[in-house]
Amino acid sequence: MTANPGFEPVFCTIIPPHVLDTLAQSDDATLAGPARRTLERDSIERTRRRLTTVIGAPAVSLPKEAAQDKAHRTIYDAKHKTELPGRKVRGEGERPGKDATVNRAYAGLGATFELYLKTYRRNSIDGSGLPMNATVHYGEKYGNAFWNGEQMVFGDGDGEIFLDFTIPVDVIGHELTHGVVQYTANLTYFGQPGALNESFADVFGSLIKQYTLGQTAADADWLIGAGLLAPRVTGKALRSMKAPGTAYDDDVLGKDPQPADMDHYVRTGRDNGGVHINSGIPNHAFYLLAEALGGNAWERAGQIWYAVLTGGQLAQDASFADFAKLTVAAARDKYGEGEEHGAVLKAWSQVGVPTN
Repeated sequence: MTANPGFEPVFCTIIPPHVLDTLAQSDDATLAGPARRTLERDSIERTRRRLTTVIGAPAVSLPKEAAQDKAHRTIYDAKHKTELPGRKVRGEGERPGKDATVNRAYAGLGATFELYLKTYRRNSIDGSGLPMNATVHYGEKYGNAFWNGEQMVFGDGDGEIFLDFTIPVDVIGHELTHGVVQYTANLTYFGQPGALNESFADVFGSLIKQYTLGQTAADADWLIGAGLLAPRVTGKALRSMKAPGTAYDDDVLGKDPQPADMDHYVRTGRDNGGVHINSGIPNHAFYLLAEALGGNAWERAGQIWYAVLTGGQLAQDASFADFAKLTVAAARDKYGEGEEHGAVLKAWSQVGVPTN
């Protein structure tokens, strides 16, 4: 199968709707109120995304930096309102200000740009120097971060469950990677292809964190969103690639529902068919591959995943098995039938996804 060339950007958030649904039903108004408002804003932005897709997004003029393989970042401040993009507060090359959220967003966009350029020779999100724009301080106690097909948006969190969404650099990398997926495989955001979409975002979000910190696969914590959960929450992060299903177990949030293998695949109509839930399976396969190969995960393991994402053979409606087969072929093409090829086969076998 070949990738569908149709351009259908989707609205992607870091916090799954089922988590916000749980919070919205809490008897504690300090938790339920912000969660309900976040769900309402997400619904509005999702509708706006669909309308933009039908009408067509405005053309983006590329700056002269694009041809020079340089980032072109602009950070805006929504000042707790919801009009986008907000007021410009920092442009490319400008010195840091006093707002730590603005500075983290700027640095996170830069870290994402650097990994993609230096490791995968990709010039920004679209590969052609697309300006990287982000809005911070979005909404009142907004408990999410999202890529809307054109830019990044970060909430400050409610302070009770979620802290500032610019704190974890992998959250920034995750959402921007949804943009990379949009411009490449453009995976359908439902069921297994949707879970692959989320998994790509987690994988490269984690690699951006590891690259920034100079961590090997053995050094990394393989957590997504570590530092985002407030102290009252019993949990380490939003997700764990090393041990899916163990990121949190909290009286309010419930237990992390991610499976680590196909024996525990979750069939549900919620969360676009479980895109944030079943992504734990390909996430775990990537972790197992990176662990087996050792060294820097953004190198051999990351190169295999990136080759499939951008190679033009990954269909919009690809299943886990479709993707697994392509990674096996990519490993063979790049490295022959040696260690890498065998490690990819073993990783998928360990999570129960067939490769033949």
